[in-house]
Amino acid sequence: MSQDRSITLSVDAMGGDQGPAIVAEGVRKFLSSDPATQVLLHGQREILEPHFADTQIADRVEIVHATDVVAMTDKPSNVMRNGKATSMWSAVEALRDRRAEACVSCGNTGALMAVSMIRLRKAEGVNRPAIACLWPSRNAQGFNVMLDVGADIRADQDDLLAYALMGASYARNGLGLVRPRVGLLNVGTEEHKGRAELKVASEMIAAAADKGDFDYLGFVEGGDIPSARVDVIVTDGFTGNVALKTGEGTATLISGLLREAFLSSAVSKLAALLSRAAMSRLKTRIDPRQVNGGVFLGLNGLVVKSHGSADATGVCAALSLAARLARSDFSERLANRIAGASALHQDAPKEIKA
Repeated sequence: MSQDRSITLSVDAMGGDQGPAIVAEGVRKFLSSDPATQVLLHGQREILEPHFADTQIADRVEIVHATDVVAMTDKPSNVMRNGKATSMWSAVEALRDRRAEACVSCGNTGALMAVSMIRLRKAEGVNRPAIACLWPSRNAQGFNVMLDVGADIRADQDDLLAYALMGASYARNGLGLVRPRVGLLNVGTEEHKGRAELKVASEMIAAAADKGDFDYLGFVEGGDIPSARVDVIVTDGFTGNVALKTGEGTATLISGLLREAFLSSAVSKLAALLSRAAMSRLKTRIDPRQVNGGVFLGLNGLVVKSHGSADATGVCAALSLAARLARSDFSERLANRIAGASALHQDAPKEIKA
């Protein structure tokens, strides 16, 4: 993977809770750190142009005018019918037309997935695309991959097998792991626990591990998500999204409680002052902005969904992730892996294919 390979990112500037000014700031921050990237910035020209006037990176940003905006409250079905003039649609269309190597948006997740699926189409062998996120962990790489975290609330055994293959590929290209360790999320690690489709999926994933170039650990539990035991956690979108939102809420709670504790007395304020360096390192390690960006897996194109409430640092992180994956030819590598999923399934023992 060449770090200086020239690429173009397609960015939806109007999506998200913070408005286009924050997206523009994130783009400026990213381009300052990545001199080999160009950006197609989709949105209302009169709003976006002032953010790049007289800047050193102005010649690397092309503003693609789009009159309409997808609101966070818009239903995906409505966007599909009436959204062709939106910045989100325009950003995905640029990826479809190969004017960019990746697309990034802070906008409505359901709408972005719907537009991406209709314009990019699902990759061969994929029934349901997935959203993969990076979760802070005790592993040497600092993060684990979990999918699906909300693309679809359902997933049968075939979907979970595809998620395992996609997650392993993401870990290889996004985290540099040669042979990722994959676990299937369940209510216990014992083989007899869990729903019937989980037991079948476990057997299918185990049979695919060698050809998929990953190690399968079997069932893992919720406590393993941030652990050093596993690199990739596979689950359905309902469970994954609940786990993700629970983790975010717990992190916010702990951060608030620590702040209250350190400010509760003169002694605790002194302790806070003495431990400032250590607390700063901890904050950086678990800062969700540094790993902002859920990757849509299973589409014919690379789409990164930034958190809707992301600040400029978070937007920059999502752009950096998109650039890193684009330079690794991740979409092509993933398509090759998934294209072999059907063959892996056909080669599996008949009792596994039940």
